Amino acid sequence: MLAMGLWGLDRGGMWGDESVTFLVGRRTVPQIWRLLHGVDAVHGLYYLLMHAVLAVHPGEVVLRLPSVCGAAATAGLVAALGVRLARPRVGLWAGLLYAITPLTGHYAQEGRSYALVAAGVAGATLLLLRALEGRSWWPYGAVLAVTFLLHEFSVLVLCAHALTLAAARVPRAVWAGWARAAGVAVAVLLPLAWVSQRQSGQVAWLRVPDRDTTERLARGFLSVTPTGAVFWTSVLLILLGLGAGRLASVALPLLVVPPVILLTVSQFRPLFHERYVLYALAGAPLLVAAGANCLVGMVGRLWRAGLPRPEPAHGAGRAAVIERRPQLVGAAAASGHHSGTATRPPLPGLDHAPGAAARPPMTGTDRVPGTAPYRPLTGFDRTPEAAGLPPNPLPSLLPTPHPPKPRAGTPRPPKTLARTPHLVTLAGVLALAVPFLHGLPAYRGDRLAAHRPENLAEVSALAGRELRPGDPVLFLPSFWRVTELAYPGPFGGARDLALAESGARSGTLSGREVAPAELAARLAGVDRVWIVAQSNLLPSRWVPGDPVDRVKLTVVDGEFARRRQYVSGRVKLALYIRRMPPQDMAAAAPGRGVTPLPAPPSPAPR
Repeated sequence: MLAMGLWGLDRGGMWGDESVTFLVGRRTVPQIWRLLHGVDAVHGLYYLLMHAVLAVHPGEVVLRLPSVCGAAATAGLVAALGVRLARPRVGLWAGLLYAITPLTGHYAQEGRSYALVAAGVAGATLLLLRALEGRSWWPYGAVLAVTFLLHEFSVLVLCAHALTLAAARVPRAVWAGWARAAGVAVAVLLPLAWVSQRQSGQVAWLRVPDRDTTERLARGFLSVTPTGAVFWTSVLLILLGLGAGRLASVALPLLVVPPVILLTVSQFRPLFHERYVLYALAGAPLLVAAGANCLVGMVGRLWRAGLPRPEPAHGAGRAAVIERRPQLVGAAAASGHHSGTATRPPLPGLDHAPGAAARPPMTGTDRVPGTAPYRPLTGFDRTPEAAGLPPNPLPSLLPTPHPPKPRAGTPRPPKTLARTPHLVTLAGVLALAVPFLHGLPAYRGDRLAAHRPENLAEVSALAGRELRPGDPVLFLPSFWRVTELAYPGPFGGARDLALAESGARSGTLSGREVAPAELAARLAGVDRVWIVAQSNLLPSRWVPGDPVDRVKLTVVDGEFARRRQYVSGRVKLALYIRRMPPQDMAAAAPGRGVTPLPAPPSPAPR
């Protein structure tokens, strides 16, 4: 994952949201704090982190390095979950599959917080399993709190974890510990949620998700390639992985619950974007790897069923049975694992020869002199039947005890597909190489600046070649002033007609602009103006809600004609020439008395 993240990291330009991270991260801490009161409070902790990172070296590669590290950490945590919930080869396959998923690689190279949020959720899930083994709940709560502050929509992972606990039928004490840790994390999030609620206009560009949105999300999550044989093979393996017991009870809620909740809420209030639930992707490679492991097991059983069974020698069958029983009991006792009952340790001074009678199981009130009191097995340590509960369809989330090793001299069964783990693991790794090589052109294309919504470095370079010293410039809407702020060199000789105060001084993202009347007066005295605008504007039926942007659009669209334009994704650079001399337009009214229409999709980050 680290190699995939570093590959092509310097793609030669930032896009809009990355430029915001770059600009805000280079401000002072008081300036960042002032900005968060008006905009982008949901990214406040991330901006403070990037302030420390960019203080080392302000550059595009350094801007994206935290996301690369977050994606690499997530891949390792996914592998650790696979090892803990199943076996090492399942963890290896799941971690590699997460690393080569295109959606993972895309956000690993974004200068935004989403890869770090995914790492936080994967780490919290691993700490959940450790807490269920008797460890402290507070590391789990602390990681959740930090993750929630990185992005508030990660709070939906609590619903997935609650479903995992419900499926495992944990006792009340476990629920109480989880509720305390989760409650503290939510309490930390509440002030941020209150502030960001007042800034909800930043996501006004989101639309109600439809069937195509859900299908794109599923194809991006479930497979290395969104179509073809690899996709349907991944779907089949996920269906097989649903029978993986402990792993499925963790991975399936993580994969399904957060996206489903956000998609459902967005039917009434649009809030959905795939990056907001990127952390849920970790469940898909776990289920695919578990399904592949189940497939290997089924093939191994079929293989063994087809092998001829050797006939035992005369009189050897009964001897083998008699010999094998004490070996299994002794090996299990020596291994230190229990299966729901415990045996009393040998009492001092008593002979426990192999022929001695076995003592009955120890009860909760028994105590051996000189030893610690026996703790009754509860919760995850005992079966539901022993606890007086109905049978649990899902096994415990505790690690499965390893089978006892056979004694020396015991005949080994013939080697089959299921008894060659190293070859099976290697075959799985090679199988993952096939879709990776198949998707190599797509991976390479994703590392180009043209694959992002826009390339502000390209727009600035065009401005440097076309603008003359003193040329007037307008930014429409004002957000696109980040083009000049991210790459100020090419705009050094230009004159920003609308800017009154810089963003750092005014506590805004792109600066405070002059009053509408003053801007109209400034425009009346120019015969040419360069526009850095959203590419779907000019001409457009949209009338901005901001009165200053309304003057820009009205005057330029009504009194100027476009001569040249250059488009890079969502943003364009265009030269407009006045249709008639400025003195004939001096008396023209700046507004047209039109009724504002709903705003188009805003480029503002969220």
